[in-house]
Amino acid sequence: MTTPRTPKGWAIRLSKVIKVFHDVHGLDRFPIKVAEVAIDFSRQVFPEAPITLIRGKDFSDKFEGMLLPHPSGNGEWGIVYNDSITSKGRINFTLAHELGHYLLHRQMSADGNRCSTHDMFRWDSEYGQMEADANTFASFLLLPLDDFREQVRNARMSIDLARHLSDRYEVSLTAAILKWLSITDARAMIVVGRDGFIDWAWSSESLFRSGVFYRARQVTTPLPGQSLAARADPLADNETGTIHPRGVWPGDQEVREMTVLAPKSELTITLLLYPNEVPAQCPTPPAEDE
Repeated sequence: MTTPRTPKGWAIRLSKVIKVFHDVHGLDRFPIKVAEVAIDFSRQVFPEAPITLIRGKDFSDKFEGMLLPHPSGNGEWGIVYNDSITSKGRINFTLAHELGHYLLHRQMSADGNRCSTHDMFRWDSEYGQMEADANTFASFLLLPLDDFREQVRNARMSIDLARHLSDRYEVSLTAAILKWLSITDARAMIVVGRDGFIDWAWSSESLFRSGVFYRARQVTTPLPGQSLAARADPLADNETGTIHPRGVWPGDQEVREMTVLAPKSELTITLLLYPNEVPAQCPTPPAEDE
């Protein structure tokens, strides 16, 4: 069998193996048990360089996981994740991310890979092709398109639907929303805030093409003062959300905002839904080299 060369190619190959195994044994396909898959698959396909260790270790909250070669140089590999993270979804995505590094990059990175929290959200090669590839692999492995499209078919995106996806695939709420943004025709955006400022944001393709996006990593931008995310009122119906008049969020249109508050980490996860109609005077996105 030809060895895949792309993140999607590897994810599709593993997905087929997993689906056949679960169908034969009458098991539920989801959520995918990444640790078991990584060890069994690597031993079968790369017996000279298998993954033989997957374990957690207490790290700072800025660290997610790492792929490391055995110190003896015997060819074996290990995955270590931050077990101080309480979210099973984040850990599961981290394991899949590191498995992606193993399949795609171990021959390019003899010393392995160490991944921060921000690396988990680098889905654009602008921030590093290897991290973008590992995230793409994890997304297509854990949330395969055939099943994902069925889950969201004819459904209006909401925090409730995102939670259903998060639970089904055992991924974070953020990963579930990002997957939806990557396939939807809707004009929508996720905005992650921290301590009152935009930490990072991601627009769907249709919204980006209409000129609505944030370059939050390059520019320090406060959350809009009238937004649910900025007000962070625990008594408000933040997850059902509200429709803001034009001028609150970028885009010169009314916008539906739904926000999840995580007070202990001062984190907000906001989903913005824009009208399908593009304003007549919508700006054009800048060229990639600007």
